Amino acid sequence: MAGRHTKAQMPSLQRAGVGKEITRAELLRLKATAVKCRLASLEMAYRAGSGHIPPDFSCMDIMVTLFFRVLRLDPFRPDWDDRDRFILSKGHAVGALYACLAERGFFPKEWLDTYQQMETRLPGHPDRNVTPGVEHNTGALGHGLSVACGLAAGLRLRKGRGEDRTPRVYVLLGDGELQEGSNWEAAMFAAQQGLDNLVAVVDRNRLQQGDFTERTVALEDLAAKWYAFGWDVAACDGHDIAALVDVLEAPPAPGKPRVIIANTVKGRGGPVMENKPEWHHRIPTEAEYEEIKAGLSAVLESLERELESEERVNRG
Repeated sequence: MAGRHTKAQMPSLQRAGVGKEITRAELLRLKATAVKCRLASLEMAYRAGSGHIPPDFSCMDIMVTLFFRVLRLDPFRPDWDDRDRFILSKGHAVGALYACLAERGFFPKEWLDTYQQMETRLPGHPDRNVTPGVEHNTGALGHGLSVACGLAAGLRLRKGRGEDRTPRVYVLLGDGELQEGSNWEAAMFAAQQGLDNLVAVVDRNRLQQGDFTERTVALEDLAAKWYAFGWDVAACDGHDIAALVDVLEAPPAPGKPRVIIANTVKGRGGPVMENKPEWHHRIPTEAEYEEIKAGLSAVLESLERELESEERVNRG
């Protein structure tokens, strides 16, 4: 199996712009990266004949904003002590995570060709023992927030040792998994402990395996629920990268964990799949695959032309 990238081959370390207003060029770059990662997710699942493409597409803009703008990390040192932590609680969307990790330089892109194959380091759900950049094993839904709470509480103890910065913990939750009570136990704990280094992002696509959330176990008024549990609550369009940057980089409310309800469309970027419960883990036919790929490729080409023009203007 291919080895790790050399340092020369990998993207340079950057805390990609936290505290700085996002430029038009950076916004276009992030949008293009999100399309590239959707194409990688599509290709992985289609080749493997297994995966969860619509859940990947639903959260891809969130993931790209985190990994390429917000998170403090170092692809050369996945276990760097001062890194921010990211937990993918909706572990079935691992294709989105792998696409971002590969694009960010945690491992060679060639690994994506081995997704869900024998002896792969990219299994069908995240496994921290085999994949660089994965913080915790997930897949059984409803547990990621509890793990994130434990991490945030433990990392906050560093302040008692005189360290200047407390690493932040980000957890991406599926909305369907919020029907599980363990999330609300964790929510109570986080508020009671004042974990203001914890950020939960809810991928609010209103779908889960088999049906719409509101026809299964209704979640609304979701914002009011989190508020009642003592959290700082924000909401945004989960496909608007500029809006995601704003809410993810907003200063924390002292003594309160933050939840961001990111309103999304399941399957966003593949019209044939969008907002359809039956597509939760369905693999496209060859014709559907080509249609989705062609549509994404056209969007990517347009964004890259726009970015090239913007960079030319910036160079004067």
